[in-house]
Amino acid sequence: MQDKLVIAEALEGAVRIRAVRTTQLVEEARKSHNMMPTSCAALGRVLSVTAIMASDMKEDDAKTVVTINGHGPAGTIVAQADGAGNVRGFIGDPGLYLVNEKTGKLDVGAAVGTNGTMSVSKDLGLKEPFVGVVDLVSGEIGDDFTYYFAASEQTPSAVAVGVLVNIPGCDVRAAGGLVIQMMPNASEEAIEYVENVTKTMKPVSNYIDEGKTPEEIITLLFPDAKLLDEREIRWHCDCSKEHFASALSLVQEADLEEMIRDDHGAEITCQYCGKTYSFTEEELKEILEKHRNVEDRKRLDP
Repeated sequence: MQDKLVIAEALEGAVRIRAVRTTQLVEEARKSHNMMPTSCAALGRVLSVTAIMASDMKEDDAKTVVTINGHGPAGTIVAQADGAGNVRGFIGDPGLYLVNEKTGKLDVGAAVGTNGTMSVSKDLGLKEPFVGVVDLVSGEIGDDFTYYFAASEQTPSAVAVGVLVNIPGCDVRAAGGLVIQMMPNASEEAIEYVENVTKTMKPVSNYIDEGKTPEEIITLLFPDAKLLDEREIRWHCDCSKEHFASALSLVQEADLEEMIRDDHGAEITCQYCGKTYSFTEEELKEILEKHRNVEDRKRLDP
């Protein structure tokens, strides 16, 4: 089943719902970073909600970037999604397998920690991106995004997100997310309805594990829902050797010379997807020569 995101409204326009299935996406992320279960669940949750948030982007190449660091063992988690449905990300420590002794479930909160912040950067077509920063609430990701929407975007929201990982094996069995947002015209009845939905619904990953599509999840929870849009979501990293060659051209001249003299080349690994790009000694010399030419032009034409 193809991963996709569905947008809908319900309760006569009082509620906006976005649901996403990200099972394949999170599995590709797991394989790219060789993640253990808790790391996979943590990054997968962030990827899922970031994909939902990026559905607000008007342009295909406009991006939403979420950065979380609760100073737990997971380290920094970064997820990026664009308006075309491309999603990528990474986690500081991909090798975590932590289980909550009381619940028996993967302990994402302990992995992420709570002594830190969530930062959300959105490209809204303005000169500078919109950036919102909030303190982490629980490190469980869903609660943290709920707090972000209320505190930074002033939008009362309920966020449900989950990743089921097969053990043993570590492959992703089901993953997805659901964001329910109240519109300004919401009545007390609509608010009460949503509160009841959030109290009685099953974990969103369970619905996906049962084979339900995002639209089926929405209509199950909101029978009067009107589907507005849907789009495919996929794991995709747009890194390239050309991109990293440009990055190397910004490195200090002395550092490039050291790579050539001591290492006779260089290897750069993309943080987002784990792909490694190799540069030979000759390629580094070409980059160094271009770097020197640029610096010479700057000196001649300040």
